[in-house]
Amino acid sequence: MSSLFDPVQAGDLALGNRIVMAPLTRNRSPNAIPRDITATYYAQRASAGLLITEATAISHQGQGYADVPGLYGTEQLDAWKQVTDAVHKEGGKIVVQLWHVGRVSHTELQPDNGKPVAPSAITAKTKTVLIKDGVPTFVATSEPRALDAAEIPGIVHAFAVAARNAVETAGFDGVELHGANGYLLDQFLKTGSNKRTDDYGGSIENRARLLLEATRAVVDAVGGGRTGIRLSPVTPANDAHDADPQPLFDYVVRQLAPLGLAYIHVIEGATGGPREIDDRPFDYEALKAAYREAGGKGAWMVNNGYDKPLAEEALKEGDDLIAFGKPFISNPDLVRRLREGAPLNAWDKNTFYGGGAEGYIDYPALA
Repeated sequence: MSSLFDPVQAGDLALGNRIVMAPLTRNRSPNAIPRDITATYYAQRASAGLLITEATAISHQGQGYADVPGLYGTEQLDAWKQVTDAVHKEGGKIVVQLWHVGRVSHTELQPDNGKPVAPSAITAKTKTVLIKDGVPTFVATSEPRALDAAEIPGIVHAFAVAARNAVETAGFDGVELHGANGYLLDQFLKTGSNKRTDDYGGSIENRARLLLEATRAVVDAVGGGRTGIRLSPVTPANDAHDADPQPLFDYVVRQLAPLGLAYIHVIEGATGGPREIDDRPFDYEALKAAYREAGGKGAWMVNNGYDKPLAEEALKEGDDLIAFGKPFISNPDLVRRLREGAPLNAWDKNTFYGGGAEGYIDYPALA
């Protein structure tokens, strides 16, 4: 049986172990530019088989929270190069998560204070983060406008450009498309947020069109073996909901199968919440089987509430990679602690979002 600490191949990525640091938004990049402490933060955690960065906007329009990083400016790319260099110096592998938040934004964060964009003009019943007098503050999202069909190719192009810049300029080992958690690609997928009547709405095939077009564009830009994608079939995060998610996501993974992706990253249940949702049943084994039966060879990554025993059980069931989220915030040496059965540092929720070094790079490693 595979161990958490065994090496594994995920597309073109040769990983030293099967433990992945999940993407974790930390709101410490003023003007969308990562800081010097960002390089320290990721380098401290480079013993993970794979680091996935915090979600990173592909364009100014794709921004949805204050002080989250971007990939659309020279200063941003230069700052990310410092991060990837630091991780590679420690022997780690790192991919960047490509983000367009869609309707989960606020006019203060948008170009010219415009409305956020969405598949349909339906306001998300959720909150975003603005910085008020230096303090991160949760505020309701703004009313969005529906994207015109003529705008959609530009968004697909922005995903591809961001991916190419991430790999060729910023030095990332690959990229992950954020197709989960109620952000733009997921908004198009799900019936609760997509009421369109054109080629991007209605049928499963139409609702999946944008996600698949963006993924194919990224694969063309950097190669399938450097591309992963994150999906969340039933999470209620950011007001996400689909009337019948099983056939939708079975279709999506079957279409992804021929693209030669490095991995499929699946959030099981509610993001950061229960792994089983009573009113949203879903068969994750059937999802994985649909992908494999369609010829998909990428690594299968699972996420949500994993500890060591649950992770070992998932490996027995044929999963390949296990993503850990909040434990990595407070345990830069999480891999060692899991290997040795050492106790974990507790995290401080008060320092999750915004701020500086405190609660970011000052958690102790084992002696």
